Amino acid sequence: MILPEVRDPRLITLRRGGSLSDADHHRLALWAALCAEHVLGLFEAEAPDDPRPRQAIEGARAWVVGELAMRAARALGGHAMAAARPLRGSARFAAYAAGQTACVAHVPEHDLGAAAYAIKAARAAVLPAEAEAAARAECAWQRDQLPPEIRDLVLADQRRRNPICWSVFVD
Repeated sequence: MILPEVRDPRLITLRRGGSLSDADHHRLALWAALCAEHVLGLFEAEAPDDPRPRQAIEGARAWVVGELAMRAARALGGHAMAAARPLRGSARFAAYAAGQTACVAHVPEHDLGAAAYAIKAARAAVLPAEAEAAARAECAWQRDQLPPEIRDLVLADQRRRNPICWSVFVD
């Protein structure tokens, strides 16, 4: 569960009654794509012939530039999540990160789903003794990628939703 019961109006688009601009919605999608792409190799190492997670990330980017409709991007997200289901560990989490990325077009708050699953993928890809260090490093890398225009918004949202995002966002 990555979506809260009470939505933050700062993460609801203007046309749906919130205050999130289209430009910032696009920035969230592009940041989510970076997060998912950073761990995509973990999926592709296990399922090299399955293009669905990569297509979901590409779909999010295509949506940002107006080359793909929201519904088509969201469908690609569902396909990436279907690719995740039969897998375990880091490959599964990496595919879920890609799926969440494509769903940002539909609900901006899926950005943290992409980031959280990417952190879980990084954690699962190493020995248990190295897991927390890997998770912290991935979280730090993600934060370094945040555009300045959405940095405060995302960090505040991470603090707010950390408990429902498996407490992966660490300071």
